[in-house]
Amino acid sequence: MMSMDRRTFVATGLAGAVGALAHAKQENDPYPPDFPPDGPQDAPQKPTGPTDAPQSKRAPWERSTADPFTLDYAPHFGLFHHHAGGDPIDQIDFMAEAGFRSIEDNGMRGRSEDDQRRIANALARHDMRMGVFVMNMDGAWRPSLTTGDAGERALFVQNARDSIEVAKRVNAKWMTVVPGMVTDDLDEEAQMRHVVESLKQAADVLEPHGLVMVCEPLNWRDHHGLYLRYTPQAAEIMKRVDSPSCMILQDLYHQQATEGNLIDHMNSAWDYIPYFQVGDNPGRREPGTGEINYANVFKHMHERGYTGIVGMEHGKSMGGKEGEIKLIEAYRTVDPS
Repeated sequence: MMSMDRRTFVATGLAGAVGALAHAKQENDPYPPDFPPDGPQDAPQKPTGPTDAPQSKRAPWERSTADPFTLDYAPHFGLFHHHAGGDPIDQIDFMAEAGFRSIEDNGMRGRSEDDQRRIANALARHDMRMGVFVMNMDGAWRPSLTTGDAGERALFVQNARDSIEVAKRVNAKWMTVVPGMVTDDLDEEAQMRHVVESLKQAADVLEPHGLVMVCEPLNWRDHHGLYLRYTPQAAEIMKRVDSPSCMILQDLYHQQATEGNLIDHMNSAWDYIPYFQVGDNPGRREPGTGEINYANVFKHMHERGYTGIVGMEHGKSMGGKEGEIKLIEAYRTVDPS
């Protein structure tokens, strides 16, 4: 059972909790990794950046928490565990009643088939979408696709095959791919050829099923040595693979750390980006805790007609229930009206 009455949360909204935010308990949970396990993603520090003005004339806590967001933000399991408890189904129920229309779960492939079906049924009940899960966890953090090794390529393609039934079971379309680390004794062109060939073979497996790998550039501050870093680099790979089943996952937290110029870079590769993830920089917490002007970024995405998922791959700047309310308020503040 959930640790709170969800109907009470929706009925009272956020107003009653605003005054308690200054007294929120701080929690010492780890810095959120790229493939976070289930569980709390709270932070020990307070917000460090300004919050952009809301687009609505009403303050964010005056808007009903049942109103869907304009953009399709997707939390992950663990972000609302203080309110919803540990069961994924209760967490989905809470997310839906807070106005979210999708979730993402990097570790979906590691869940039991029964849990995958339970999650799929809960999402269907709320008319919610399933976002990304990770396709190649076993090859992401070492030299793999860049090497050109036949065994590494075969393992990667098998990961694509193994992901098909998972995707069908949970009604997913997108799966995250990280091409691994650089191979120091090979030049850039050779490594790109190797990566492209592996992606082509995996795309051939996925394309008949309408599934899409989304390749994620990551920053070297957090993940030194990973091959895929830049938006132009990712776009060149997509051009060479030339498949609707191979696209870019544009994580704006990583790209702010790597290259900045977020709007120009997303525009330059727009046709290859069906999926975004976010987190403020530095700190990788909710919007308004760092330097990124998410109100302007989200407004631009909305005006360009983006209707895909925006994955919330970040932690929280404040612990406890208060931090979970603050996170919802942060997205209400920057969501386009």
